[in-house]
Amino acid sequence: MVNLKIDGKEISVEEGTTILEAARQNGIDIPTLCFLKDINEVGDCRMCIVEVEGRRGFATSCIQKVEEGMNVSTTSNAVIEARKTVLDLILSNHHRDCLTCNRNGNCELQAIAEKLHVDNVQFEGEKTQKPIDDKSPSIVRDANKCILCRRCVSTCKKVQEIGAIDCVNRGFESCISTSYDSSLNDVNCTFCGQCIEACPTAALREKENIQDVWRKIRDKEAYVVVQTAPAVRVALGEEFGMPIGTNVTGKMVTALKRIGFDKVFDTNTGADLTIMEEANEFIERLKNNGVLPMITSCSPGWVRFAEQNFPENMEHLSSCKSPHQMFGAIIKSYFAEKYNVPKEKICTVSVMPCVAKKYECTRPEMEVDGIRDVDYVITTRELAKMIKQANINFVDLEDTNFDQPMGEASGAGAIFGTTGGVMEAAVRTAVDTLEGKSIDKVEYKEVRGEKGIKEAVLNVAGKEIKIAVASGLANARKIMEQIKEGKSPYHFIEIMACPGGCVMGGGQPIKNSKTRATVDVAQLRKNAIYTIDEKSTIRKSHENPVMKQLYEEFLEKPGSHIAHKYLHVSK
Repeated sequence: MVNLKIDGKEISVEEGTTILEAARQNGIDIPTLCFLKDINEVGDCRMCIVEVEGRRGFATSCIQKVEEGMNVSTTSNAVIEARKTVLDLILSNHHRDCLTCNRNGNCELQAIAEKLHVDNVQFEGEKTQKPIDDKSPSIVRDANKCILCRRCVSTCKKVQEIGAIDCVNRGFESCISTSYDSSLNDVNCTFCGQCIEACPTAALREKENIQDVWRKIRDKEAYVVVQTAPAVRVALGEEFGMPIGTNVTGKMVTALKRIGFDKVFDTNTGADLTIMEEANEFIERLKNNGVLPMITSCSPGWVRFAEQNFPENMEHLSSCKSPHQMFGAIIKSYFAEKYNVPKEKICTVSVMPCVAKKYECTRPEMEVDGIRDVDYVITTRELAKMIKQANINFVDLEDTNFDQPMGEASGAGAIFGTTGGVMEAAVRTAVDTLEGKSIDKVEYKEVRGEKGIKEAVLNVAGKEIKIAVASGLANARKIMEQIKEGKSPYHFIEIMACPGGCVMGGGQPIKNSKTRATVDVAQLRKNAIYTIDEKSTIRKSHENPVMKQLYEEFLEKPGSHIAHKYLHVSK
């Protein structure tokens, strides 16, 4: 242990701790901009500078390790004035349209300016003038709001191992860009959106579809159906000041109905449908010497990554569409027919934790007979904005249920929202099917947890089935390299583009760097997801009566010709 003083407070911390960490552990706040724990610890922005007694100049607290007897001041006049100068220089080349900015109220630069009471900018001068890159269906890049913190670069390189963006040029011309300054749409970006979550300002943001959805809702000729992903309900409340991981399902449904959607359905039901088809596809491959390992294809960021980097491995991917695309196709066919709603008038809107879903719904194969499965995707953040625009007091809303006839979902559908959830849900159905009976075991905790790659061996009906779960594209790369080399020992693999799964998707509420460093956001949201599953009366997809009715009345059986028409893609 190392003993030191920070702002007169005697503290003791482990050797190797930085001054910033030591301060935070003891309730002392030091502002940061470029710092992102375990991802971007480079000390570039100088916002976290402190004074150390007996030393010349300032110490950068995010990289300076504590030493025995050190006496640190975080709030001396010299430190405060130096931070203001650093901030002034950053603001001098920043487009300060805060009132109309996408991140107004949730911007780390804005928060520091308020904390340091910056009411004017001393070093006004020339500003960067860059065109906005909005060609991608998922992500907008605005270099005019970039502060060169490089958090997005480190996230793309170190966490996802993609490297679609980097810092280019020198001096005043320095900027975060792509190869040859191309659009994100035209480089190896997977649209996972983790860069948005890392960005402290609005230099990176989702491409919004809020106004498109409002127009449809106000169109009296349109029949607008909305569906919500499992991860949305355990994060939406955070946008209204509720604790991280609060399950707001009932309030969310009430808000959607008040906004004016004609029907409010649950994507968890679509997840059950995905399991029916995906478990069947896996069993067919297993029994008939099909291509193994089979890999899930619910994450569009992961699918784009596979297409760009491992085209030779694409036959390993399941042909199943993702839950919201399947559900969109069913809404415009089975639901439309059953309830006599012209499918041409139906507009399907998906509320997703993922910006890559915006890209997914535009893919050419996501339609049946010229009718798009899903018309618009909005993120958790966009739904929060719509609720605020409608002047709805979200926190005080009463709970209501999803609409019938497709409002019932199993606990298996709920756990799609976290890494390992798709695999666990699929295994629940696959094991029952292979054993020919209902198995008491419901929870497969072998595939749960934070580990980037999780493995398990299941003994099912006399067969040994090896499964794996990969979270984040860096881990996906390891799995795919193994398959490419012909060394994969697995039969079935789940891959999610975002570390932690959908609960940490690129469209979820953005947390500042301090929260990310001190609170396990992923675990709190996951706990809520698993609680939904535990409290469900139905915990296996194939036991959902909605599935039974859907196959009896329309789809016939998993893997049927009509199921393939609406629920699968051709390869």
